[in-house]
Amino acid sequence: MKTTLKLAIPLGFATALTACATLFTDAIASPPVSPTSSPQKGAINVTTGANNFHRSDTLTVEKVTFKNQYRMTVAGHLFLPNDRTKDAKLPAVVVGHPMGAVKEQSADLYATKMAEQGFAALSVDLSFWGESEGQPRNAVAPDVYAETFSAAVDYLGTRPFVDRKRIGAIGICGSGSFVISAAKIDPRIRAVATVSMYDMGAANRHALNKSLTLEQRKKILEEAAEQRYAEFEGGKAKYTSGTVHELTGDTHPIQREFYDFYRTPRGEFTPKGSSPELTTHPTLTSNVKFMNFYPFDDIETISPRPLLFITGDQAHSKEFSEDAYRWAAEPKELVLVKGAGHVDLYDRVNLIPFGKLVSFFTDHLK
Repeated sequence: MKTTLKLAIPLGFATALTACATLFTDAIASPPVSPTSSPQKGAINVTTGANNFHRSDTLTVEKVTFKNQYRMTVAGHLFLPNDRTKDAKLPAVVVGHPMGAVKEQSADLYATKMAEQGFAALSVDLSFWGESEGQPRNAVAPDVYAETFSAAVDYLGTRPFVDRKRIGAIGICGSGSFVISAAKIDPRIRAVATVSMYDMGAANRHALNKSLTLEQRKKILEEAAEQRYAEFEGGKAKYTSGTVHELTGDTHPIQREFYDFYRTPRGEFTPKGSSPELTTHPTLTSNVKFMNFYPFDDIETISPRPLLFITGDQAHSKEFSEDAYRWAAEPKELVLVKGAGHVDLYDRVNLIPFGKLVSFFTDHLK
């Protein structure tokens, strides 16, 4: 089947965009600009404190692969502290990247910082993205995304240097909802932290601030359903949402926020086999599967395993962390990072509360 980058923005949803669910409508007020902003080329959050591609000379980094339950290969980067003792059994964390991104975008940074503090840390590509298997590329499959975290636990828990009773997970942006989905049915994930979380189900059903009507949602479903016929008969695949490739005077501030990361040297990364034109863009026909994804249902059943929700107090996505915190059972904690927007917590090391993440996992992975 031929593919082409034809962005299909569904009728009645003209500004609904989903690079890590950058879903919003014109009715949403522009978010405050982070105080750390440094404008560049018409964008709004470009340089200050950003260090997505941070590397550490105190770690060993290895490219690894392993199978998930569906026998699909999952790719990851394993970070280990150089000063670990030969027979040490380390606590471990799995780190999932933002929706539409790959492990080299934000996940590697978080894994590096955790490994610097003595953890075995594994960043992973969700299936259908990056170096992990899955066809068609950029497909949305929420259950398979969640399986990526459990497969990573399979891998870590069978390493001789990992204590399988001390494995936790971090989900950034959309991966926050995927790791919660995984943790509900996988008790081996002993502690869960989310950062700038998006509930990818609610974001696609309702958009931000519940600004998408049921009628608009049904039009999206109708267009995706019709496109399935076209692709079944050999037509070109359509891609939807994601991050814009150029800025105009009409570009929404939230899209500018994502552009600053995904379309500039700050965070741009094109995995092998893809192209800059396809990065961040899921397929239209699969993206509607998010509308049938309810990660927060039964979130209280994760208890007594602890949950930590981290979000910026200026983040356009803050509502999802607040919802999850409200519905989760103890032990739970909500951390609002002062002055931080959604994308700030992808890579701004001066804002990301790594100390809090380290203390959370140290305390709960005993």
